[in-house]
Amino acid sequence: MQDYENHIRFYPPHHFVFYPVVIAGFVVCVTKAFGESANFWLWIFLAVLFVIIGWLSFMLRQHYALILQNRVVMLEMKFRYFVLTGKRLDLLADRLSFGQIAALRFASDAELPALVERAVLTGLSPDEIKKSIKEWLPDHNRV
Repeated sequence: MQDYENHIRFYPPHHFVFYPVVIAGFVVCVTKAFGESANFWLWIFLAVLFVIIGWLSFMLRQHYALILQNRVVMLEMKFRYFVLTGKRLDLLADRLSFGQIAALRFASDAELPALVERAVLTGLSPDEIKKSIKEWLPDHNRV
């Protein structure tokens, strides 16, 4: 069961295989660079290459998936709010940050309309919104 304490999601191939290999490669290269003076610049070059590969893979993997996910979350929330209230969320969306709207998606249908109103009126932070949810609606399809 998903709730505030366990809603963070990991992608095992990246978090537990690829990144540890990149980090290990970086550590080996730095160790070799300072252990073998004959090939110092080669090992430094390889260490920098590992850093660049790790950074680029993280940024690209996250960038494309998160942009699409953010659009889907906005559409989902607009649709849910309209179905539940008969009102358009667009009229309130300019007073809510994307972080607040994303946090609201964890609220059950019974809680959502009142929580949206409360977030608009009091400016609840995304974390405060998540902590206010009594019946957590899990999201197992996030990137």
